[in-house]
Amino acid sequence: MAPQTPPQTNPQRIAVLGAGPMGLAVAYQLARDGHRPVVFEADDRIGGMTAAFDFSGLTIERYYHFHCISDTAFLQVLDELGLGARMRWVETKMGYWYRGELQPWGNPMALLKFRGLSFVAKLRYGLHAFLCTKRTDWKPLDGVEASAWIRRWVGAEAWDVLWRRLFEYKFYEHSQGLSAAWIWSRIRRIGRSRYDLFREKLGYLEGGSDTLLQALRTDIERHGGEFRLSSPVSKVVLAEGAVRGVEVKGAFESFDKVVSTVPLPFVSRLLPDLPEAILAQYRAVANVAVVCVIAKLRRKVTENFWLNVNDPDMDIPGLVEYTNLRPLDAHVVYVPFYMPGDHPKYAEPDQAFLERVQRYLKRINPSLTDTDFIELRASRYRHAQPVCGPGHLERLPPVALPVRGLWVADTSYYYPEDRGISESIGFGRAMAVQAAR
Repeated sequence: MAPQTPPQTNPQRIAVLGAGPMGLAVAYQLARDGHRPVVFEADDRIGGMTAAFDFSGLTIERYYHFHCISDTAFLQVLDELGLGARMRWVETKMGYWYRGELQPWGNPMALLKFRGLSFVAKLRYGLHAFLCTKRTDWKPLDGVEASAWIRRWVGAEAWDVLWRRLFEYKFYEHSQGLSAAWIWSRIRRIGRSRYDLFREKLGYLEGGSDTLLQALRTDIERHGGEFRLSSPVSKVVLAEGAVRGVEVKGAFESFDKVVSTVPLPFVSRLLPDLPEAILAQYRAVANVAVVCVIAKLRRKVTENFWLNVNDPDMDIPGLVEYTNLRPLDAHVVYVPFYMPGDHPKYAEPDQAFLERVQRYLKRINPSLTDTDFIELRASRYRHAQPVCGPGHLERLPPVALPVRGLWVADTSYYYPEDRGISESIGFGRAMAVQAAR
C-alpha cells in the first residue's frame, strides 16, 4: 500500500535534492499530501541514472533498466498514474559467454548442459541458487562476507568459473568485502522473476523509463511542486540545530525542511556543518563508477537479454541486449564497464571504450561487420553503485539526522536490496511521509 497521511492544513515548503527516482518519489508523495516540494537537480533533465537521451532519433535511457514481477512499489505508482496498461511482460533468455563459446544459461537444463563445470559443481551451484530464492530472512547473512559465503556453498570450481570474474569486474578491490545479504538479494530478485523453473519473465514500460519520469513530473507540478533543473545546491544552511534553507547559484532560499537523495559522497560538501563523526560515516561509503556504452546495430548480437561474460580478453562482467526485452527499430546493446572512480581506466577517453565494445561484440558474434554498427555512445556516472559490506546499515548515519528538518539518504539505505527504480520509489515515498510529520 502507498504511504498514507492526513490532509494538510499547514503545507510545508520542502527542498528535495536530486531528481532521480528516489527524489521524484519524495516529491510525488509530498505534493500529493498537500505540501510544496521544490526539486533541485544538477543535471539538465530529471531521472538520474534513469534519465533518457536522444540517441539519433531514439529516446532511450543512458543506462539499462528492467522490471521484475516483484517490483510492487513501481507497479503501484504506475497504477496511480494511470500507466499500468502500458506495462509489458516478456519471456526473456540468458546466456553465458565462456571460453569463447556462447551457451544457454538461467535454468536447470542449461546448468546441467553447461560445458566447463563438473557435475558436482553444477549441483552445488544449482542448490545454492534455489535456496536463495526460498530464503526470506536476510539478517543471518548481514554480517557474512559474500565471496567466502558463495565459495562455501558452490565450491572453488563453480566460484572460479561462474562468480569470480563477475565480482572482480564489478567491484575490483572491493570484491572480497561485500555483504552476503546484498548479493543474496540480487539472486533472489532474478530467481523470482519466472513463470516456472525454465522460463524467465521480465518487464518494460512502453516508452521506457521516460514514460514514468514525465508522468511523475507532471503529477508533481499539478499538485503544486516545482522543478529547478541545472541547479545544483551548493550548501544546505543550518543554524541553531535546524534547517534554514539552501544556497543555489550564489543565493539563499528559505525552506521548512530539506530531503537529500543525492549520492552520499556529495553530502560532506553540501552539509559541511554537520558533526565530523557523521561526515566521516558518509565519506566511508565506497562507490564504483560506470562507463556504459550503448550500441545501436542493424542485427542482433545474440538471442539473450542478459549475457554473462567470463573471457580473459574482455574486461566486463556481462552485457544487456535490451531489444531482446523491449522491441525497437534498431538493435540496442548496453555494455557497462564498472570500476572505482579513481581507477586509471576511468580516465580513458570514450573512444577507447567504444572500440572495446565493437571488438567484443564481433568476437561474440563473428558474423557482425563494421557496417552492422550504426552508432555507439558512452555515458559516465561517477557514483553509480554504492559498495555494501557486511553490517552496512550499522555504519550509516540515521536517515533523520540530529538536525531539525533534515533527512539524507541514497540507494545505500534500502540495503540489502540492490539499487533499482522500484526500491527507490518505495523508500522515497516512505521517507517523504516521515519528513512531513
